[in-house]
Amino acid sequence: MEEFRMQAIGYIRSSYTDTGQIPKGLGATHTMDGRLEVLPEFAAGLQDIEGFSHLFVVWVFHQSKDEDCELIGVTPADDRPHGVFATRSPRRPNSIGLTVVELVRREGATLYLHGVDMLDGTPVLDIKPYMSSVPQDKLRRGWLQEAEERKRQAAP
Repeated sequence: MEEFRMQAIGYIRSSYTDTGQIPKGLGATHTMDGRLEVLPEFAAGLQDIEGFSHLFVVWVFHQSKDEDCELIGVTPADDRPHGVFATRSPRRPNSIGLTVVELVRREGATLYLHGVDMLDGTPVLDIKPYMSSVPQDKLRRGWLQEAEERKRQAAP
């Protein structure tokens, strides 16, 4: 298997110290405020970022182990098994996470964020401005939409 070498460009600061504290499953909302502290050698790369309301943050599930990978598994959102690539499970072949956060403000090399779902100390690999051109009527949510519908139908 080919390997790639990556380095952290910064670290997340949040109140989450355990994965059990992070909301998961159907209807989970991420309202945690946090910070992304960009390392000084990468701070110049933040130029003009404050013009964006939301960011993609690419990060590492640094507490997952390679042997934890599950290609098929059940999620907190559904009692049916799904492939790992159709979920947000941390048990992946490569322990990479992706989160969309709101950029509240920038102070120097620190980005203040809303909607953080990462543990304190999470290494960040990259930041990209959120730019989606997918119209709402073209967006499909796959099995998640089906699971939400089953839950609505089962509700009294």
